[in-house]
Amino acid sequence: MAKSSSLCLFVLFVSAFALFNVCKATEKIGIYELKKGDFSVKITNYGATVLSVIVPDRNGKLDDVVLGFGSLDGYKNDSTYFGAILGRVANRIAGAHFKLNGKTYHLPVNDHGNTLHGGTRGFSDVIWTVKNYVKNSHITLSYHSHDGEQGFPGDLSVMVTYMIIGKNKLGLKMEAKPLNKPTPVNLATHIYWNLGGHKSGNIFSHRIQLLASKITPVDAKLIPTGEITPINGTPYDFLEPRTIGSKFNELPDGYDINYVLDRTGEVKHLTKAAVVYEDKSGRKMELWTNQPGLQFYTSNMLNDTVGKEGFVYKRHAALSLEAQGFPDSVNHPNFPSQIVNPGEIYRNVMVYRFTAH
Repeated sequence: MAKSSSLCLFVLFVSAFALFNVCKATEKIGIYELKKGDFSVKITNYGATVLSVIVPDRNGKLDDVVLGFGSLDGYKNDSTYFGAILGRVANRIAGAHFKLNGKTYHLPVNDHGNTLHGGTRGFSDVIWTVKNYVKNSHITLSYHSHDGEQGFPGDLSVMVTYMIIGKNKLGLKMEAKPLNKPTPVNLATHIYWNLGGHKSGNIFSHRIQLLASKITPVDAKLIPTGEITPINGTPYDFLEPRTIGSKFNELPDGYDINYVLDRTGEVKHLTKAAVVYEDKSGRKMELWTNQPGLQFYTSNMLNDTVGKEGFVYKRHAALSLEAQGFPDSVNHPNFPSQIVNPGEIYRNVMVYRFTAH
C-alpha cells in the first residue's frame, strides 16, 4: 500500500511538473495599448517590446514613428531587436566572458566571438509577466532570470514599467534586484526611431544634438578599447545640432558608438541626453536619462527587412538611442561598474518628450 501511494504521488508530481512546464512554455503573448489623447503606444510582453509609438506632426497628422514587424511572429528570434528590452547585459561583452570575484563566467557567443545583448536568448526573447496594466496610464512587466541563465550568475528579479506622463511623454523605468549573487546588469531599450514615420526612408536629414563631449572608441568588432576620448573635431561631435548625414561620408559604416554623457546633476536625477528633430513633420523628441552612456546607432545592419504594412526597411532607415552603462564594462575597470549586489537595486529611467512645431 505504501509503495502504491508513493507511486501515485510520484506520478502526480511528474504530471504537475510537466503541466507547469507546458503552461510556462505557452504563456499568453498579448498586445497592450497605452493611450492619452492623440498619443498612443503599443507594447507586447514578448521581449517587453515597444511595437508602435503614434504621435501627431505639426499639422496634427498621426504617424507611427517606430520601426517594427507586421505581426508578433516577426519579433521571435529577430536579429534586429526591434523595440525590445535588452539584458541581462545589453551591448557587447568581449570574448564572451568576464571575471567576477575570482571566477570566470562564460557566455554564449553570438557576435563575432563576443556576446551581444544578453546572449542567444536574452531578455528580448522571453515572455514577460504582466503585473499591472491601466490603458491611459502604464503597464508593468516582470521577468525572473534564473541563476546561470545565458551564463550569468545569480537569480535576478526584473521589472519594466512603461508610462504616459502628462502630454505626449513616454516614461520607461527598468529595475533589477539580484536575489543571491552579485551579477552584472545593464538593461537598455532598442527602439528604432524615424520621426518622419516608419515608412519615410532614411534618417540622414534628421537633425540631432547629443549632449556628450566624449565617446568610448571601439575596435573593428565594436568592442571598446578602454579609452575615453573627446569628440572635438570628429564626425562624432553633435554638441551643436546638425543633420545625421552631414558627416556620414567620414565614417566607415554609420554611427554605432557609446557617448559619455555630460551629466549636469546628481546621478539619481535625469539629464537631457539627446534632442532629435525632423523638418518635414516638425516632430521633435527629447530624451532624458539617469544613465552614464548613450549608444547612438543608425541601423547600419538593417538589410531590406520587411516590416509593418509590408514596407521594406533599408539600411539607415532609423536611429536608436540606447541609454545604458558603457559597453563591455565588466572587462574595463576604468568604466562605471555594472556589478549589482544582493540588497542593491539597479535602476534605468528614461523619459521621451514629443512635440511638433
